[in-house]
Amino acid sequence: MSNYDYSGKPPVVAGSDERTWAMLCHLSAFAGYVVPIPFANIVGPLVVWLIKKDQYPLVDDQGKESLNFQISMCIWSLLAALLILVVVGLFLLIGLIIFGIVVTIIAAVQANAGVCYRYPLTIRFLR
Repeated sequence: MSNYDYSGKPPVVAGSDERTWAMLCHLSAFAGYVVPIPFANIVGPLVVWLIKKDQYPLVDDQGKESLNFQISMCIWSLLAALLILVVVGLFLLIGLIIFGIVVTIIAAVQANAGVCYRYPLTIRFLR
């Protein structure tokens, strides 16, 4: 596996604190599974990103990436929920949940290694 993301850019040279905060941008999305607040999966990364984006370039990049992915997952989940009426949506929703957990863990591990990870199936709202 190379240390380059899909854009071909080399990883950001980051210190331990910066990599930890970048990892937390991704892991804070799991608040949506723990806290009974609507859109907690978006609020967690948003808070981490807003607190540390000006201090660490890697956190700025990975915070935007995490937010874009979590917003995209909300949109895909709403579409899958609508498709429950024709049964296929239930399978799509289950698949989206598993997919979201797996790629969020991968993103957190990559961010902790200092790599600018890019999620698949993401609509880029923040650049």
